[in-house]
Amino acid sequence: MAASAPLRLLSPSSSPRPAQDPSPRPVPPLHASLPRRRRQLPAVRCASLPPPPPPSLDLPLLPFQPAEVLIPSESKTLHLYEARYIALLEEVQKLEIGALISIRGVCRVNISNLLDMEPYFRGTVSPLMDDPYEGIEIGTKISKLRESMCNLHSLQMKLKVPEDEPLQTNIRASLLWSEKEFFEEYNESFIPGLPERLSFAAYQTVSGMSDAELLTLQKYKIQAMDSTNILDRVNNGIEYVEHNIGMIAARLAIQNI
Repeated sequence: MAASAPLRLLSPSSSPRPAQDPSPRPVPPLHASLPRRRRQLPAVRCASLPPPPPPSLDLPLLPFQPAEVLIPSESKTLHLYEARYIALLEEVQKLEIGALISIRGVCRVNISNLLDMEPYFRGTVSPLMDDPYEGIEIGTKISKLRESMCNLHSLQMKLKVPEDEPLQTNIRASLLWSEKEFFEEYNESFIPGLPERLSFAAYQTVSGMSDAELLTLQKYKIQAMDSTNILDRVNNGIEYVEHNIGMIAARLAIQNI
């Protein structure tokens, strides 16, 4: 076969094709000759990763009775005299008997393991935080709570109390602590967010509380410690502070008669 001879491939049953028009024909663009199909991406199932385990610390433990519950932001002065509690302290303000110290609640914790009983309690603890909450309502409620606490403090400063009774300014001190921006002296993973800190600051004593009112406060504090719903705690805090505003306002009215 000569090199210039055309090569034609035919099927066994085909007949010779008619002569082709030698004039060139336009070639359609590639995308026009292909059927259009939507590209189906394989479904991807995103598995949620488990949250990282909470940090933990091995710390000495100082037990309190339920009636003496210490909530975050609350400050308390203790007179320690038992040897096991004195052993807790590396540096203390010495008294003739025991030591006088000031403590403040920072956050709630879970005790996962009790390590020692003697000479004092020691255990492994991890922070207990509120459930996540989304929405603008909490910001409005927190602003109202803070305003109510400031009003209560202002009223208290106008109240006259007996000389042997100190003027209570606990709510102001707790508010200032809760609004701090930096907590260098604490482990950051144990510091609740600002809304959670403020939600606890409302539950403080005010001047002239009766035994019944102190008992009511303890019930509010225990309820606040047990709850992880910040909106419920803030609403209860507003209710409690507004009640105290009414109580102090009534005493001021009697005082000015």
